[in-house]
Amino acid sequence: MTARRRPRVDHSTRISATLVGTWIWGLRMSDVLVSFVVPAYNEAVLIRSCLAAITAEVSRTGCRAEIIVVNNGSTDGTRRIALSTPGVKVIDEPQRGLVQARRVGCCAAEGEYIANIDADTVLAEGWLQTALAEFAHAPDLVALSGPYIHYDLPTPARLVAAAFYRGVYIVHLLSRVVAGTGSVMQGGNFIVSRSALERAGGFNPDFRFYGEDAELARRLAKVGKVKFTFALQAFSSGRRLAGEGLFRVLLRYSANYLWTHLFKRPFSADWLDFRHVAGAATAIGSASTIARPDLQGTKVLRDLRQEGERW
Repeated sequence: MTARRRPRVDHSTRISATLVGTWIWGLRMSDVLVSFVVPAYNEAVLIRSCLAAITAEVSRTGCRAEIIVVNNGSTDGTRRIALSTPGVKVIDEPQRGLVQARRVGCCAAEGEYIANIDADTVLAEGWLQTALAEFAHAPDLVALSGPYIHYDLPTPARLVAAAFYRGVYIVHLLSRVVAGTGSVMQGGNFIVSRSALERAGGFNPDFRFYGEDAELARRLAKVGKVKFTFALQAFSSGRRLAGEGLFRVLLRYSANYLWTHLFKRPFSADWLDFRHVAGAATAIGSASTIARPDLQGTKVLRDLRQEGERW
């Protein structure tokens, strides 16, 4: 199979016609700078696909952008691959922890908006345009998030995960409409206003992995509107669901969400790392390694997205 040529970031082009001339927070959308922050720990197998998808979105949309990879103590080729990608800046954060990596990256970001994307995630086509349009049309919006489509899980597991996100969406509506507080975000697939993030106090270092998105969403909701939408889907690996067990992980996510809102701390302090292994032929290589998925076929990703929209 022939690998696709990775598109280069083109800052000279203008934003798509639907957003040309639109203003938000006193800025023309075509002049807005978006910072992409990608925390990465031993993601040599997947980070190239992640960065290619980001640069493709920037090229399609034409907005100004910067891409920051936070190397969180990787011992594989993650740092080298990120540095070899045109337009990518790499920051080293030796202290392990997803929140610690996000925090360092966001502090270095210069954009009006900061997109937090996990290294095993591939943005769907139109992701950036959807995000910018949402902010352009809702002045009170401070953060936007959407669900994952787990491209490397079998169909039954994907459907269970999709149903879980429907439940997440209901919780989002109830927390905003009925309770009037709190909200929901998917930690590796959200974009936030930098000024709102600063007003909310930034990332909480007391959270290292589980519950970090719920905790941040809760504080952001006090600053402005936090929206969860199925229009902002992203493809992500289901390696954790496969490695630990689908229902166990979904239950743990739910428990951490409740603990975060009830007790202001995560239910789970520790976590396991699951990583893909290049060239592995099995679905599960070991307790912490999973075979590399095929991300080359755009038709495969398109079919998965359509499947997710049907459910």
